[in-house]
Amino acid sequence: MAAVRDCPCCSGLPYARCCAPYHRGEREAPDAEALMRSRFSAYARKESAYVLRTLHPDHEDRKRPEPEVIREIRDATSTLKFMRLDVLDRHGPDESGLSHVLFHARVFEKGQDRSFIELSEFAHDGVGIRYRSGRQLAAGKVAEPKSLTIAAFRALL
Repeated sequence: MAAVRDCPCCSGLPYARCCAPYHRGEREAPDAEALMRSRFSAYARKESAYVLRTLHPDHEDRKRPEPEVIREIRDATSTLKFMRLDVLDRHGPDESGLSHVLFHARVFEKGQDRSFIELSEFAHDGVGIRYRSGRQLAAGKVAEPKSLTIAAFRALL
């Protein structure tokens, strides 16, 4: 069992030295993987404002009223337990500036396994790297998630 002070992103670092500075706005995540980890940690710690702040301007939720999006994030995080994060693969940024991170999130809701595997897309918005979109599969649909690559995930879609 991880110590309470360990960061929820499963980096092995204490929260104060890992995702906390991003959540507090003290600095920007240096790359797509760090941003993805910090967003997982933000969901686990119910940091709804950070989740919203790290959405790319092109993300569909940016077209909606902020209070509505914050409320939905807060509602989702109130019933979910974010237990573990495993980064499976990463690429980028490519020539168009896009980065991709494939991860397995172990998430439970009232004892039910809601774990998923997601291929997330990230791009810089002039301030920092931001989450643009993601494609998910239920983790139960993948026999060996730890051996999954981005190319193999795309072939499953």
